[in-house]
Amino acid sequence: MEMEGVRTDRPGLLLDQFDKAREMAQVRLTGLGDEEYLWEPAPGSWSIRRRAEASTPWAFGPGEWVLDLGAPDIPASEYAEVARQATGGMSVAKIAEDWSVSVERVEQILAHTGEPEPDETPVTTIAWRLAHLHFYFAGQWEWTFGEQRREPKLLVDFTPSPALALERFWVVIDRWRDDVAALTDEQLDTVGFSQYPYGSDPDEPFIAVVWGANLEFIHHMAEIALLRDLWRTRFTTPG
Repeated sequence: MEMEGVRTDRPGLLLDQFDKAREMAQVRLTGLGDEEYLWEPAPGSWSIRRRAEASTPWAFGPGEWVLDLGAPDIPASEYAEVARQATGGMSVAKIAEDWSVSVERVEQILAHTGEPEPDETPVTTIAWRLAHLHFYFAGQWEWTFGEQRREPKLLVDFTPSPALALERFWVVIDRWRDDVAALTDEQLDTVGFSQYPYGSDPDEPFIAVVWGANLEFIHHMAEIALLRDLWRTRFTTPG
C-alpha cells in the first residue's frame, strides 16, 4: 500500500526509514579525515587501537586493530527491560545468558527499587561508533542470512583508515538492507529467524529485529554526527 508515494506496509515503513537514515548518514560522513576519525574527545575514551595498546579488558577483533570493550553488564537504562523479561516468564538463568552476565547480577537488578543510578558510560570516538555498527550489522547478517556459525567478533577487520572503513561498511549495510527487503511476511513474523547470539533475536519475530537494527543505526549515526560537530568547533568555541 502507498500513500502519496510513501509505503505504509510494515516492511515498507522500516525500509523507507532505513533508506532515509542511510542517505543522511552518508552525506554527514563526507570528508571524514584520519585525525577526526580517531579523535578522543575526553580522557578514557573508547576507540579502536592496535592490539598491544588496547586499554579495555574485552577489546576484540581478528587483526592488528581491536575495538575497545569493557566487561559485560546491564546498563541502568535496561533495568526495565530486564524486569519485562522476568515478568514475561523468562528465567533468571536465561536473562543472564541473554545479557552475558551472572545470575547474581540479574537477581540484583530485579531486586532493585527506586530510580537506578545513571550509567557511567565512556565517551567513544567516531572510529568506535562506526566499528561498532559494522560489527553489529556483519553479525546480524551472518546469523540471519549467512551460515550462522562464524563468531561475530571475528567478522570485521577494524582499520584506522576512515575511507577504507566506510567503503567496507556501506557494502555490509546494503547487503543487509537488500536481503531484508526480499523477505516474505511469513519470514518477517517468524520467531528466531535471526539467531544472532548477542541479544534477544532468537526469541523475537524478525520484524522486531529489523526495527531494532534501524534504531541501532539511527542513534549511533546521530552520535557520530554530533562528534563531527564537536570536532569542527573544538578550537572555535569561546572560552
